[in-house]
Amino acid sequence: MTRERVESAAYETGVQPPAARLTGTMEIGPEGHLYIGGCDTTRLAATYGTPLFVYDELLLRQTIRRFHNAFQSTGAPYRVAYAGKAFCSIAMCQLVAEEGCNLDVVSGGELYTALTAGLDPALIHLHGNNKTAEELEYAVTSGIGAVIVDNFIELEMLQEVAARHQRTVDILLRVAPGVEAHTHEYISTGQQDSKFGFDMELGQAEEALRRVQSSASLHCIGLHAHIGSQIFDTQGFTAAITRMVGLYERALALGLSLSVLNIGGGYGIRYTDEDDPEPIERQIHEIVGTMRDVFTTRGLAVPEIWVEPGRSIAGPAGTTLYRIGTQKRIPGVRNYVAIDGGMTDNPRYALYGAKYEALLANRAAEEPSGVWTVAGKCCESGDVVIRDAMLPEAAYGDILAVLSTGAYNYSMASHYNRLPKPAVVFVRDGEARVVVARETWADVVRMDRPLRG
Repeated sequence: MTRERVESAAYETGVQPPAARLTGTMEIGPEGHLYIGGCDTTRLAATYGTPLFVYDELLLRQTIRRFHNAFQSTGAPYRVAYAGKAFCSIAMCQLVAEEGCNLDVVSGGELYTALTAGLDPALIHLHGNNKTAEELEYAVTSGIGAVIVDNFIELEMLQEVAARHQRTVDILLRVAPGVEAHTHEYISTGQQDSKFGFDMELGQAEEALRRVQSSASLHCIGLHAHIGSQIFDTQGFTAAITRMVGLYERALALGLSLSVLNIGGGYGIRYTDEDDPEPIERQIHEIVGTMRDVFTTRGLAVPEIWVEPGRSIAGPAGTTLYRIGTQKRIPGVRNYVAIDGGMTDNPRYALYGAKYEALLANRAAEEPSGVWTVAGKCCESGDVVIRDAMLPEAAYGDILAVLSTGAYNYSMASHYNRLPKPAVVFVRDGEARVVVARETWADVVRMDRPLRG
């Protein structure tokens, strides 16, 4: 189905589709249904049930390639590591590896997923502010590529594990550069008041470098900073680079053979018209330009640049399909439409007021006619997915498609109210592949044990 056919069909009916909301391979068919990856979303909902996470496989791959192409056009040495916390599954780990990415994991569970997916351990980096002894042991014995060390206690724990196994472990020191990203306080991580990283202003980072310098089992290859998430421009990144170059220079003076500066992820995406992120290509060019400027000014070799995109890869490629159920109209106050999911598969509104756009997948060419609050089915007043969504008049059984739900949705899903987690499908070229099976009620109680007997 071509874009021309979609627009022609809409024009003939006198209704212009809400094309501004569509991304990747999304299009509206002549029958008015939303298609993703050549698949009719209403058929996906009927076949695999709802709620259903649908990922546009081609868009996932295209976004990763944009990062690669942007760096390659600068000629700078680099690595792109997908931040698995945004969405981690066996299939997703395999996809990013196929596209030439490293993988960041933040727990033993994510590491287990990556290794089960068959990834080369050397491609994996382990993050986390409170890694357990078991997780560090697993990372070292698996031979992963690097551990991003977050604090002094972890430094001592990792030193002990590495020495006991007679391994030399490559590490990066995570520092808090004192840069505040212009984003929600819950997803800001680079400011001084943060649970993450060695503080630069109080000298903790430099002290950590001295301790690593005397270690026979830890090899520090670089510095790491992550300033936050859903960031729309490069000001925070360039400020962090400018602050970190001095610490990098002092590390070299201590005799450490640093070669990497990891500036983390956090590249923002468009959820609604309020969001206006700079294109990936422009951000990468500005970041590389700043790196070259600040390092060459000090007479230093420009290090390899590592970045960790997660949301920017997974977010726009994901769409959640729900089946609409009941309604509640309160004249002069608010109109509610209920769906068969909610905060159990998308807690981001409840956590920090995240905003989304949506359309009716089975009537996708119809223009909105009213304002509705999309409420979930959980026994919680705060169970809202979208407040004040512009939608056509919805009917029982319609399919609601909530856009840009590929990041931090399934990964933060819960069993609140004992609701099973949805299935996940990847779609491409008219074919759908289940990459995470739908849970059943039996799955919800699978780990329960009786009181007696």
